[in-house]
Amino acid sequence: MVKVIEIGQIIAGPTAGLIFSDLGFDVIKIEQPGKGDIGRYLRKSSSGTFPFYNRNKKSLTLDLKLGKEIFLRLIKKSDILIDNLAAGAMEKFGLGYDSLKEVNPGLIYISIKGYGPGPYSNRNSLDYPIEVETGVAYMTGLKDRPLRLGGSIIDMGAAMFGVIGALNALLKRNVTGKGEKIEIGLFETGFFFMGQHVVTYQINNEPLEPLNEQGFAWGIYDFFETKDGKKLFIGITTDSQWKKFCSTFHFQLCNNEYYDKNENRYDMRKELIPKLQEFFKNFNFDELLNKLEEANISFAKLNRPWDLLNDPHATLKLVNYNYNGIKIKAPTPPIGFQNKFDPPRLGENSEEILKELNYSEEEIKAFKDRGII
Repeated sequence: MVKVIEIGQIIAGPTAGLIFSDLGFDVIKIEQPGKGDIGRYLRKSSSGTFPFYNRNKKSLTLDLKLGKEIFLRLIKKSDILIDNLAAGAMEKFGLGYDSLKEVNPGLIYISIKGYGPGPYSNRNSLDYPIEVETGVAYMTGLKDRPLRLGGSIIDMGAAMFGVIGALNALLKRNVTGKGEKIEIGLFETGFFFMGQHVVTYQINNEPLEPLNEQGFAWGIYDFFETKDGKKLFIGITTDSQWKKFCSTFHFQLCNNEYYDKNENRYDMRKELIPKLQEFFKNFNFDELLNKLEEANISFAKLNRPWDLLNDPHATLKLVNYNYNGIKIKAPTPPIGFQNKFDPPRLGENSEEILKELNYSEEEIKAFKDRGII
């Protein structure tokens, strides 16, 4: 089994560890004795952070400064290391990639920082500041009001790129026997996500307005209210979908051939959307949903995240586990999952892991007494 060591805090590193664990890899989360992952102590709107990102892992408490020898023994038997501490932190402990590859030449080292290699590589950062700096907040918000995304997408995206890089490195290691360092920046992740807009700017040679101000590329791509006061998002993105819509609904403008092309529907949105708003108010929510489904038109119910706990499709994508006496249901990665453990208590697996490294009970007790674990 591939062994993964996670030195991660809050979201980016823990996301990578969660994906690896759900792929069936053995993930050991290293945490500071007596403290642990900052995510353990987040409250209110962030209280689900630790239990969501840290199921299916083992927890080893270890002071990296005092327990360097223990860490190196663990690294010798490991395949992948995830590090999303501050820039230069592992090097200060004498545990940077250049040192670790001498101990284990096959080690694959995932480094997730605020910025990848370049002039800003020593800057620390977080998800939201990176959204601001890369234009994500600008494109998400409204004029003069940049907004944060509703999830830590930059952190999670960086973790996914780290996992992709590591899986590729594992394939190469099968041939070369050598590991490598994979450097992922939150900045580079957000910048990549904005690539479409960067290219659009160069093609049109003019600034873009935020997406929610300028609209999208489709003539019909908006929220519509039904007779019973509920909302559906409806997207008609192709001319063939428009024909299906027309044959199902017999909307008044369907008789005008001008609207048969998306570019014309796009240009006429100021006329088209208000007429559709009024038209859809003739239908109850369930009636409209069924007719859209019949016509195979893209639509979406306006949900809050927790509404999905009762959604017949979403409930098939949930994993059940326990956290601090609470029964939890949480979404699984789209790639599937292999769940074995509840989120670990701080240091829950320390003795087990140290015994696997051939430390005696006397040595383990001494480590505890000295505050190493």
